[in-house]
Amino acid sequence: MKALRTPDERFADLPQFPYEPRYADVDGLRLGYVDEGEGPVVLMLHGEPTWSYLYRKMIPILADAGLRAVAPDLVGFGRSDKPASRTDYTYERHVAWMKVLVDAIGLDDITLFGQDWGGLIGLRLVAENPDRFARVVASNTGLPTGDGRVSQAFEAWRETSQTVPRMPIGRFVAGGCATVKLADEEIAAYDAPFPDESYKEGARQFPVLVPTSPDDPAAPANRKAWESLARFDKPFLCAFGDSDPITRGADARMREVIPGAKGQEHVTVEGAGHFIQEDKGPELARIIAEFVANR
Repeated sequence: MKALRTPDERFADLPQFPYEPRYADVDGLRLGYVDEGEGPVVLMLHGEPTWSYLYRKMIPILADAGLRAVAPDLVGFGRSDKPASRTDYTYERHVAWMKVLVDAIGLDDITLFGQDWGGLIGLRLVAENPDRFARVVASNTGLPTGDGRVSQAFEAWRETSQTVPRMPIGRFVAGGCATVKLADEEIAAYDAPFPDESYKEGARQFPVLVPTSPDDPAAPANRKAWESLARFDKPFLCAFGDSDPITRGADARMREVIPGAKGQEHVTVEGAGHFIQEDKGPELARIIAEFVANR
């Protein structure tokens, strides 16, 4: 598999992101991650088309609360290697790559926080390895099986992602925020992993990997995951933004089906768009810290 590696100098002097990168070998690919603090593990998985920079407002709060904040860069994003061919990216591979990382750095008793594709991947990890996870916080995400319709907002995003000649990654992230206006240097930080369009094959491919029909290649595994989650009785919290048109309402099935979601004080975060970590990162971090402390 041919893979590209973003030059390290692209990540120099990023605003509010002083964290030393760590690396693990994942099936011959270098996968980058941030690992800060000590205590119970909070595994924070990002989605499309972001990277661990998305968690810069949350990491210090979680670490100060006595938690170990682990924020990987998915393969194809951030400091992680980027396979050069779109066909090298599959849903199954993303789940497998993240499982290898969890094993490689020895994470157990994990609190998962998953947003966007971080939930699509993370909820599969939970379903397939429930003993590794102590609790879950799901935010602006879902686990689609292709048996229902996706939102019109997602359909519009998928179309845009496949037709725009050049993907302005940072501008896309800025457009997914509801109340925060990203500074130019923050937008540049989201662009940093991608020196040119050849580095964006993962970002291009992610939207078409979301199961949108019953015969999607990932649909059977996601249906099986739902069967497992229907037995997951550990604490499960939904913390969705009130202004995300892409995943609005996806928490309803989680609350209904997952035993661990019963009786939880689920949260609707006001003033939070799709990238809830940007709009309300500190508030979200405090929600997670309180959830870990009390559940």
